[in-house]
Amino acid sequence: MNNTVVLSRYDNHWFNPGGNKLKRMIWFYINAIIFNSYLFPFSFLKSQILRLFGANIASNVVIKPKVNIKYPWNLEVGENTWIGECVWIDNLSTVSIGANVCISQGAMLLCGNHDFKSVKFDLMVDGIIIEDGAWIGAKSLVCPGVTAKSHSILTATSVATKDLAEYGIYQGNPAIEKRKRTIL
Repeated sequence: MNNTVVLSRYDNHWFNPGGNKLKRMIWFYINAIIFNSYLFPFSFLKSQILRLFGANIASNVVIKPKVNIKYPWNLEVGENTWIGECVWIDNLSTVSIGANVCISQGAMLLCGNHDFKSVKFDLMVDGIIIEDGAWIGAKSLVCPGVTAKSHSILTATSVATKDLAEYGIYQGNPAIEKRKRTIL
């Protein structure tokens, strides 16, 4: 039995990121110049550009500098949501972010992974849902297929590999529930 990874056999021809090649190329440069830089700090302009590329962006969304968004046509963001500096939204699949959500600086929302059991290291993708009122802490990571339910908290540097319950406060790698959130 050969159980050695052979990356030359990697094949993701089945994966369709959406948009056509020209749209993806244009987005690559706009993302680099306007979003993943410090040159354009204006959230309103960023929201407008995301809408032009097919994102569903509600009103009053704050998008800080150095945010990296893979495919805006796979992105939904609710009203009054904050996306912090250096956030990476690797949305190979749909990322749905609710209203009044805080995605803190350096957080990563990753919709892709690889099958480590496959010699071809196959690509696996699944969406992410961040429900209303949730808080994704600084430098934390949300893995493919995870739902952060209403008002859940993923604390700084934690890794969500499974769904986060409503009002739960999660910490660690992998993140486990430590207690319930109380809102006054």
